[in-house]
Amino acid sequence: MLAEIKGLNEECGIFGVWNHPQAAEITYYGLHSLQHRGQEGAGIVSTDGVTLKGHRNLGLLADVFKHGELENLDGIGAIGHVRYATAGGKSLSNVQPFLFHFQESSFALAHNGNLINAKSLRRDLEAQGAIFQTSSDTEVLAHLIKRARKGNFLDDLKAALRRVKGGFAYMLLTENAMIAALDPNGFRPLAIGRIGDSYVIASETCAFETVGAEFVRDVEPGELIVIDHDGLHIDSFTKDIKHSICSMEYIYFARPDSNIAGINVHSARKRSGKQLAREAFVEADIVTGVPDSSISAAIGYAEESGIPYELGLIKNRYVARTFIQPSQALREQGVRMKLSAVSGVVQGKRVVMIDDSIVRGTTSKRIVQLLRDAGASEVHVRIASPPLAFPCFYGIDIQTRNELIAANYSKEEIRGIIGADSLEYLSVDGLVDAIGRPYPEEPYGGLCMAYFNGDYPTELYDYEAEYLASLEV
Repeated sequence: MLAEIKGLNEECGIFGVWNHPQAAEITYYGLHSLQHRGQEGAGIVSTDGVTLKGHRNLGLLADVFKHGELENLDGIGAIGHVRYATAGGKSLSNVQPFLFHFQESSFALAHNGNLINAKSLRRDLEAQGAIFQTSSDTEVLAHLIKRARKGNFLDDLKAALRRVKGGFAYMLLTENAMIAALDPNGFRPLAIGRIGDSYVIASETCAFETVGAEFVRDVEPGELIVIDHDGLHIDSFTKDIKHSICSMEYIYFARPDSNIAGINVHSARKRSGKQLAREAFVEADIVTGVPDSSISAAIGYAEESGIPYELGLIKNRYVARTFIQPSQALREQGVRMKLSAVSGVVQGKRVVMIDDSIVRGTTSKRIVQLLRDAGASEVHVRIASPPLAFPCFYGIDIQTRNELIAANYSKEEIRGIIGADSLEYLSVDGLVDAIGRPYPEEPYGGLCMAYFNGDYPTELYDYEAEYLASLEV
């Protein structure tokens, strides 16, 4: 749904290319395809084989690079980042990629995800004399790399990666190589593509279409991918892996034209809608989806139920994204600015409103009211995921239970709060089956379902005490 309004915010997006004469430009266009993953800041670092140069700033990608900054980023390798602040403040110092210069070398670093032991690592590093320039958990890895002292950069990097915990997809750029690493659970998506003799790596495969790249393979959990003048090298920093792909990527973070672990996101959402219709059918006149990420599920619900799909809700695409607004009141105003109900479609009709999730409930309440104001005789809300009742610590900006309506109210109470005639959710098993169990031999088919059932695939480290305390409230 409208994640920027309802308070469930995306992670970040990373992109890189190696061995291309217009590396910075390719990275720019690749990041455009990932802009939905972060709108607070953007940056690109390039290498010409001798020097790393970068530019970053707050704002959308097009605004950050609107004055010809790309022309100064020459070279055959580049990495880039679009950011939403899952950890660290909203300031220029936290915009990535970070660029570190040392006496004999340099490297750039970009990160998608959230480290769950960053606070304790930072405390230990500061006690050893480390000085941090940002409040981002990403900077922790740079300090760990420089303190590993294993003899060469890759060994230092592996040692550092074994110390950080949580969800992370890293990209690094040195003078002579581009490197990517994925956490042992593979929470965040990361894929490798190819443009002739050039390699690209991106958070989502939709970026490959934009830059004309052919999909090669996904980066697997615990892998270290090194791309240099000798080509592509696949290594690992750990063999202790457990596939736990963030199910929220399939539910609405990823673009529908992306594939994650071989599963198309649109197809997974459509199957979720079909399964929802089987589990929670209701007599109605039309089905409508909340744009954009709920449209696929709404189409699936309509096909399975036999109820016609209609455009009952329209999104205004010329309003600036609003989740960066600091107050709930402004986010609520954003609902009215960004969505309109089509009275000619819904007036006098029993409407099934399909959404992908409910976080606080405020947005759902306002959308139900929009439909009623437009003349809908009944509004039945169907959610294409289970109740979101537990926080995420791996890269989504929900880290307390008290902000989740499903953690504090029953389904019937939520129905009353949002003003719907009925409310039903997709079951956990229904969601797992609909997505497609990318790794059937692993729990939940290799998906992280912790947001719905509290079954976290890792220890929670710095967040353990806080989380346990929230369960007692």
